[in-house]
Amino acid sequence: MLLASTKGIWAQRQVEGHLTADIVSGYVWRGQNLGHVSLQPELSVVWKGLSLAAWGSVGLTNSKDDSREIDLTLSYTTGDWCFGIIDYWNDENDGRYFYYKKDTGHSFEGFVSYDFGPVSASWQTYFAGNDYQNDNGKRAYSSYFELSAPFRLVTCEWDATVGLVPWKSDTYEVNSFSVTNLSLCATKNIKITESFHLPLFGRLVSNPASEHFYFVFGLTLKVL
Repeated sequence: MLLASTKGIWAQRQVEGHLTADIVSGYVWRGQNLGHVSLQPELSVVWKGLSLAAWGSVGLTNSKDDSREIDLTLSYTTGDWCFGIIDYWNDENDGRYFYYKKDTGHSFEGFVSYDFGPVSASWQTYFAGNDYQNDNGKRAYSSYFELSAPFRLVTCEWDATVGLVPWKSDTYEVNSFSVTNLSLCATKNIKITESFHLPLFGRLVSNPASEHFYFVFGLTLKVL
């Protein structure tokens, strides 16, 4: 799924387009296992800090069990702040994209993030769509808070992440305040030719709340 970004290509003076695709050994998001080997493309258009991005995921080895996903993100970055809204959709509940009743496949999330330099922080909250508590059917307002610290070590780019869910959420499968994501990711650019590099990454993910542990390997293909 799309992650809130606090820094990077956003504040540009002209319109830019970007198209990339990740191939990953497993789809793990915020400490949750959401699929097997997957293809995950992303297309974005950026203009003066305003960004519109589409991200998707489709299973390559177990398509019958892995749901298809399409996420749309509208965000605005000014200085070290970033604000945005994400529309998550998957076909687990209903295969119709333009279906918005209570059992819809859409979930809508607002987020805000700030880049402090050595550490960035973000807060995300679902405010509409399919996000309810199973025991009473009320809206859960499922939320997630994350701290991320990038650094460089032994020719690789690293990122250490701590993520937590502040209250009960059936979406995240927790009953109270819980740490759901402890991860460490290393990325290495492999030089293929003078003009083409292939980023490879490995990510160790622990979910203390569910007592699960994952190791994900992937590569990124950049088209634009």
